[in-house]
Amino acid sequence: MSDTPARLLQLLSLLQSPREWPGHELADRLGVSPRTIRRDIDRLRELGYPVHATQGNTGGYRLTAGTAMPPLLLDDDEAVAIAIGLRTAAAGSVTGIEETSVRALAKLEQVLPSRLRRRVTVLQEAAVAVPQSGPTADAGHLALIAAACVAHEKLRFTYRAGNGAETRRLVEPHQLVAAGRRWYLVAYDTDRADWRTFRLDRLADPFRTGSRVPPRELPDGADAATWVARTLTGTEGRRALLLVHAPAEQVADRVPAGLGIVEPVDDHTCRLLTGADSLEYLAYRIAVLGHDFDVLDPPELAPHLRTLGERVLRAATTAEQLAAGE
Repeated sequence: MSDTPARLLQLLSLLQSPREWPGHELADRLGVSPRTIRRDIDRLRELGYPVHATQGNTGGYRLTAGTAMPPLLLDDDEAVAIAIGLRTAAAGSVTGIEETSVRALAKLEQVLPSRLRRRVTVLQEAAVAVPQSGPTADAGHLALIAAACVAHEKLRFTYRAGNGAETRRLVEPHQLVAAGRRWYLVAYDTDRADWRTFRLDRLADPFRTGSRVPPRELPDGADAATWVARTLTGTEGRRALLLVHAPAEQVADRVPAGLGIVEPVDDHTCRLLTGADSLEYLAYRIAVLGHDFDVLDPPELAPHLRTLGERVLRAATTAEQLAAGE
């Protein structure tokens, strides 16, 4: 790459990613020699960019945070991705960032080149989000917990269980997982000496203790998203085992990935293990399967299904009476 200004911009874009870049890797990416990379790093420093260098086999270059940081540079795809993300956040599942997202998006669109602004505007005109309701995570809590996860720092908080009981927890936070409109924290509970999954909308008064611990790996090499899915369909959540009177492939098409395990019984029936964090919501999820089913377990699900069925039957009766002019 012989165009020095363009190369400097691409180099700066690489250095803004949250990692340390070995000089030879930067040279390979930009198609120049390591010596040229060293000269370009010096030029960036002269322009005020705080480029930190470490020595040794594992050393490299990275940008460090500073109060006098020059303007952030984004390539086209990054700028569009941020704009789309801000639009999504304005109607998302995190409390308290709606207006902030709109203000940030307005500032970003003011400085976007016209060709990029058009890409963002086209998406806005062609797509619409369905208004959603439900539990939301506190933006401040989300940021604090995320920082504790990255720093491998123990975290204290009050947690409210599904039955309303509150307990004080001390955990080693592992990772945050977004599942639909709900956020979950996967963490190692030190008092219980076991892994737990916590809903953020039930979590209060999080506090970073300042005590750092070595990172732990989840059992069986699972990733956090898979762990949450297993929790919702496993013994720690509210689960149901059903005999569904439909072929397994048809049922699998109606069950979101990670929210159920479908096993064929024969050509016309299958077993479904599915779960949620409340029996009421689980009853709703089962009712909209679109196929007849038998509940094999748990029996406690029956009254929730009955209540839901009676509510739907009353609504259907009312609608029929209105249609008949009664």
